[in-house]
Amino acid sequence: MNTLKLYLHSMKVLLKSQMQYPFSFCLQTLAQIVMEAGEMLAVLLIVNRFQALNQWTGGDLLFFFGMMSIAFYLTECFGRGITGNFAALIRSGNLDTFFLRPRGIMTQVLCHAIDPRRIGCIAVGVAALVLGCQQSQVQWNGMKIFLFTEAIFFGMLLILGLFLIEAVFAVHSVKSIELVNAVSYGGRSACQYPIDAYPGPLRVLFGTLAPFALVLQVPSAVILGKPLLGIDGVAAFLCPLSGLVFFVIMYFVFQKAMKFYRSTGS
Repeated sequence: MNTLKLYLHSMKVLLKSQMQYPFSFCLQTLAQIVMEAGEMLAVLLIVNRFQALNQWTGGDLLFFFGMMSIAFYLTECFGRGITGNFAALIRSGNLDTFFLRPRGIMTQVLCHAIDPRRIGCIAVGVAALVLGCQQSQVQWNGMKIFLFTEAIFFGMLLILGLFLIEAVFAVHSVKSIELVNAVSYGGRSACQYPIDAYPGPLRVLFGTLAPFALVLQVPSAVILGKPLLGIDGVAAFLCPLSGLVFFVIMYFVFQKAMKFYRSTGS
């Protein structure tokens, strides 16, 4: 509970600091909205050109896009210490001070940064989700709301776990690894579309090694009433837990890597 209070207090302080220049903040947020809206426009153009992708209609594709955008940018907003600043902390030597404080390294890193500009991207994701629900005529009920919430939460843990891989590499190489970015950011772009639209190797990658499909797409498909990969019922509610498993594994790998940390001397 104390850790949660510390995190919430840190988020409040960081938000105030970033809002000291409201005009700059608004411009940067607007830029985020434009960029994410451009990706949403690409989905709409595909829908307009092909009408459907396998069994998926335009509304379905917008729903997939919205789910991925909301989960990814919520993680980038509240987990910015890991997703964007960790390698810089190592290069600057600022990570050294974290070892002197009576708090866990992970807690301090998460409390170190926030990116409220991502609220613009989240807003675009919500708009895509709402539009997708209308076009696909999604009938919401308690079970679907629970499945949606579960998918977003564990999706955030999965995404944070993927960025922890980059953090682990940064401990050993000081610089982040672009291959890891290809999986995290590339996975976000690829999994805005249903996994059954891709060839076998990508299905394996995003179904097992970086299980975006299990955590976000299977629940989305069930909500839309079109089960993906033949997964339905209780199994659909269990699939998002793979995000938790992935995060826990990477958390322990991260903790292990911290034992090998050496200061850059900056």
